[in-house]
Amino acid sequence: MIPRRFRLAATALVAALVAGVVGAGGVTPAATAADAAYADISGSGSTWSQNALDQWRRNVQSNYTMTVNYRGLGSTAGRTDFINRSVDFAISEIPFQLQPTEKGAQPEKPPVGGYAYMPIVAGGTSFMYNLKIGGKQVTNLRLAGATVTKIFAGKITNWNDPAIQADNPGLAMPDRPIQRIARSDGSGSTAQFTMWMSKQHPDIWTTGMTSQFPDDVGATLQNGSLGVSAYVGQNYGEGAITYVEYSYALKSGFPVAKVLNAAGYYIEPTASSVAVAMLKAQINTNASSADYLTQILDGVYNNGDPRTYPLSSYSYMIVPTQEGGTFNADKGRTLGAFAKYVLCEGQQQAEQLGYSPLPMNLVQAGAEQIKRIPGAQGSTVDINACNNPTFQPGDSLDNNRLAQTAPQPADCDKQGPSQCVTGTAGAAGTSTDVTGSGDGGAAAGAATTGTAAAGATAATDPAAASTAAEAVYDANGNLLSGAAGGGRAAASAPFSIPDPVPGAPAVMMAAAAVLLLAAIGVPPLLLRRSRRPNGR
Repeated sequence: MIPRRFRLAATALVAALVAGVVGAGGVTPAATAADAAYADISGSGSTWSQNALDQWRRNVQSNYTMTVNYRGLGSTAGRTDFINRSVDFAISEIPFQLQPTEKGAQPEKPPVGGYAYMPIVAGGTSFMYNLKIGGKQVTNLRLAGATVTKIFAGKITNWNDPAIQADNPGLAMPDRPIQRIARSDGSGSTAQFTMWMSKQHPDIWTTGMTSQFPDDVGATLQNGSLGVSAYVGQNYGEGAITYVEYSYALKSGFPVAKVLNAAGYYIEPTASSVAVAMLKAQINTNASSADYLTQILDGVYNNGDPRTYPLSSYSYMIVPTQEGGTFNADKGRTLGAFAKYVLCEGQQQAEQLGYSPLPMNLVQAGAEQIKRIPGAQGSTVDINACNNPTFQPGDSLDNNRLAQTAPQPADCDKQGPSQCVTGTAGAAGTSTDVTGSGDGGAAAGAATTGTAAAGATAATDPAAASTAAEAVYDANGNLLSGAAGGGRAAASAPFSIPDPVPGAPAVMMAAAAVLLLAAIGVPPLLLRRSRRPNGR
């Protein structure tokens, strides 16, 4: 019989070995007392980046007992809440409008020197649509920038307009009115989209950049990203098109239009095409400027790389650099830890969620912003230990591994008489026959090549790769198999995917080996010790 004191010692040793192996391998241990002491924080703002933010909030709640509350009210409302100091942080696609250009808008007045912009995730503003030809869902629509602008300016009102037909030589476009669906709330999505239209096609879109979509162009207005995407997904949404972050189309099982870029290719906003586009973004690097780390996207819009998606951008977390209102140093400790998680671990899930992870230069710049948050000084980002998929230790600041490995577009995606048959976004696994007014035979022959170009999208949502005739959904409205049809609403449930644990299989195997050795070796040693005189 092994004395009780030795059994307790053995148990403690095994527990210590397990904790040591698990902790060393990166598996998140149970929350410590200090972790549990994280103060709750709250934010509001963007719905464009909300799918990513909600996933990250679930991750830190589960792994670190950290509560991050968030309300997706639109970027304008988020900035207003921050100004009023009723939230601890805000999320927006555009900076504070200190000198607004839109008619009737009043200057926003944030606390002077009391805030900073921190990039959180990149992505593509996409054009989700619900269109059928002969009763079959179209999944391979293509649109030039001028065509998109004319649609949302109310100058193109029917799907068989010659401009749309020219973009889609393989489809016999139906004689059906276009429903334009736009945001009713002040949003960063609207601001980004209207800024792109005003800079690229000012002769068509004469309103300029605005956070509030104009109500005089005949658009149907809906609240939030979920509102516009849900409308398009309904039966009554057949013939509709909206602008929304790519993540929502991916989630809801619907396609997005491929948009013509400066190189003459129609491109989908995948993680890699956004990463390529953002290589041409200019970032305000003047640390003393009120707009430090804000983006200038003219180079993105006109990027000559054939792999680029022209409506790419990133979203900001607006963080406080002074205490005040609801915010104090205790909350700053939580905000700093959450921001650090977002810049590193959180970026691993960006592609799965329909976004594109931040490159190293933005991660490093964001890490400097964390240092300015009161109470967050313990959340230092070690760039060599930052688990971000766009870079590895030793990479240069201008390197982006995701952009380096981005595939070239298929020949059938080039502007001309052919058209790829493969679907996009949430409908990536559903092809559309190209037997319309254009060179259908040539386009159909290019289907294999087109599949390669769409492979990256299909990989982000394996469930969408099924070609079953009928869509199958889970209890939360998530597409499990098949192609979503016009009768299905865009799912309202958020993404929920496992928090990545780097090297978890290897870590668990190592832990099992240690436990086995401990179980075999420790008891005999203790038994022999117990049989010695006086335990010696």
